[in-house]
Amino acid sequence: MIGAAELARMKPTATLVNTGSGGVVEEETLLTALRRGDLHSAGLDVTTGGPRTDPSDPLRNEPHLVALPHVGSATEATRAVMVELPAQHRSIAGRPPRTHPLPGTPSLPGRRAPQAG
Repeated sequence: MIGAAELARMKPTATLVNTGSGGVVEEETLLTALRRGDLHSAGLDVTTGGPRTDPSDPLRNEPHLVALPHVGSATEATRAVMVELPAQHRSIAGRPPRTHPLPGTPSLPGRRAPQAG
């Protein structure tokens, strides 16, 4: 989804951040853009093929790129909420859920569809 054409539209002072999914960014094209100075920096929470463990991997050695092994959400506060939410779900606790689907999306079994407005 993010290749040469998309990177060429970015300012040379821009930082590209991908927290979505590996493969969204063409990594070789990104490395080329960083090395040429077409893009200032990049932060990847995900990479194609999962975490990069090879010390000689170009992604690990690019000074203007930070790559994480898909743990960008791994703060204590986020993890605490991730544990708490399922415990508070009505199917477990007998109460209405704290979270709801976005309007226009199908509801999960046992949930009412959200009301617009």
